[in-house]
Amino acid sequence: MATIERYTHGHHDSVLRTHSWRTVENSAAYLVPHLVPGASVLDVGSGPGTITVDIGRRVAGGRVVGIDSAEDVRDQAQALADDNGLTNVEFQVGDAYHLDFPDDTFDVVHAHQVLQHVADPVAVLREMRRVTKPGGVVAARDVIYGGAVWHPLLPGLRKWMDVYQAVARFNGGDPDGGSSLKAWAMEAGFEDISTGASIWCFADDADREWWGGNWAVRALESSFAPQSIEAGAATLEDLQEVSEAWKAWVADKTGWFAMPHGEILATK
Repeated sequence: MATIERYTHGHHDSVLRTHSWRTVENSAAYLVPHLVPGASVLDVGSGPGTITVDIGRRVAGGRVVGIDSAEDVRDQAQALADDNGLTNVEFQVGDAYHLDFPDDTFDVVHAHQVLQHVADPVAVLREMRRVTKPGGVVAARDVIYGGAVWHPLLPGLRKWMDVYQAVARFNGGDPDGGSSLKAWAMEAGFEDISTGASIWCFADDADREWWGGNWAVRALESSFAPQSIEAGAATLEDLQEVSEAWKAWVADKTGWFAMPHGEILATK
């Protein structure tokens, strides 16, 4: 039973490097038909802002707001928007449970890899629905960690999965939340829901170095490490084994890793 709702990944540089890879194309392609010029968009849990900035380019003339709970990450995201000359994109510190906007404000309200981390995803979806205009859409995409597959079958990567599952649940989240998005949306009051799935796959040298190399660091240096120990899910020796397994996976030319995601578009 979780004792606290807490973001499992934290904001270590190795985490932000991973999150900064994300774009609309690789993380929100299902949303593209709704990203039309002039559309107003709220991006909940915007992180370093790469998806949000990409949305801003696609909805020229429309207002785009990204919110995140971490002020330093918000500042980094705003700098990215400013550096790209996107005057229609702004970032704020915010709370997904209490969005600081009137009812019926946005055409699109989007959350990528957010609902898996909150203790009450239905409450967040209700709040996202509240600030969406009638006829607008709430969009969400979340990973299904339990569906991830990889080669070679290194014991240290099996340990990584077991530890991650335990820590995410200890922190109040659901690491397989992508499979529950439709059910959560229905409970939040949506009736018109389209669902889908997509996958991340990391296999070539650059992708293995990016994904596995960052996880080799995250296992020992990000907030994942002390949280794993606090949760009783791992010892420091376990985390060292996990880190070494990721390094071995990166070095293996046959290395392959795939992560499935659930997606929803829920119309208000």
